[in-house]
Amino acid sequence: MNKAVVNSNFKFPEQTNVYHGKVRDVYTLATDVLVMIVSDRISAFDVVLPKGIPYKGQVLNQIASRFLDATSHIVPNWKIDTPDPMVTIGHRCEPFPVEMIIRGYLTGSSWREYKKGAREICGVPIPDGMREHEAFPTPIITPTTKAEQGAHDENISREEILAQGMVSEEDYVKLEEYTLKLFEHGQKMANERGLILVDTKYEFGKKDGQIYLIDEVHTPDSSRYFYLDGYQERFDKGEPQRQLSKEFVREWLMENGFMGNPGQQVPEMTDEIVSGISERYIELYEHIIGEKFDRASTDDIERRIEDNVLNSLRRNMLLV
Repeated sequence: MNKAVVNSNFKFPEQTNVYHGKVRDVYTLATDVLVMIVSDRISAFDVVLPKGIPYKGQVLNQIASRFLDATSHIVPNWKIDTPDPMVTIGHRCEPFPVEMIIRGYLTGSSWREYKKGAREICGVPIPDGMREHEAFPTPIITPTTKAEQGAHDENISREEILAQGMVSEEDYVKLEEYTLKLFEHGQKMANERGLILVDTKYEFGKKDGQIYLIDEVHTPDSSRYFYLDGYQERFDKGEPQRQLSKEFVREWLMENGFMGNPGQQVPEMTDEIVSGISERYIELYEHIIGEKFDRASTDDIERRIEDNVLNSLRRNMLLV
């Protein structure tokens, strides 16, 4: 089996800090530059699973890089360079303490809550009589808090965000505007690939008074896609939709009795399971991007990453 990058421990020039997140390791340099290593770790229900998934980091990083470029006319973003299949280098921004979740359809966690009787999400009312995978009349924004590592993100309403002073009203209005425009553009791009962008999340930060789009964009970890072909027929018959997202991992976990609750054990991740998840991520890439996935060599990945990052820092004059 190909090697998975689960941990990183680099010492880059002028490095001042490193943050190991659920999936990404972010190195901060003195020049206010971030080096983001997208690892092969995989998380679900806010829990990092015990085995890495080969090529997952490359898939996520390359999809995000492509969509950052494709949406830069809508909102500035943090990306400076993508020097390695698993690395993005960009501007350090002060992140807003909320994630902007936008949903075009009633599915996933929103459907699970709806089935229990909930008729609003994050203060946004949901009509009675909706069915699973049904499109909302217009997309809805349902923010969450940005949890610390190991904690769960929590739903929060626009009103609570403003009342708690988490984001100024002026900035929040811009975040909503950017979120709607990014989602509309993402849906258009998805449709061109025979897909439906169902829901996604965006993260934003601020630098020198300017709002930037940060982190990943329209990846299968942060987004859910349906196949456009057959959607209506399946919906009319009440059948499950063909999905392109990480939902298949969550479904496998739930089928084996795991939802991230205290005392629950992650089911065994056999080599067959790991390989299957890896192939699904590659399939996601090829459908979302519309190109064949070029598997980077897994020989001495750490050396490759280090060399590519150092060359980029020098080339882009990002060192003092």
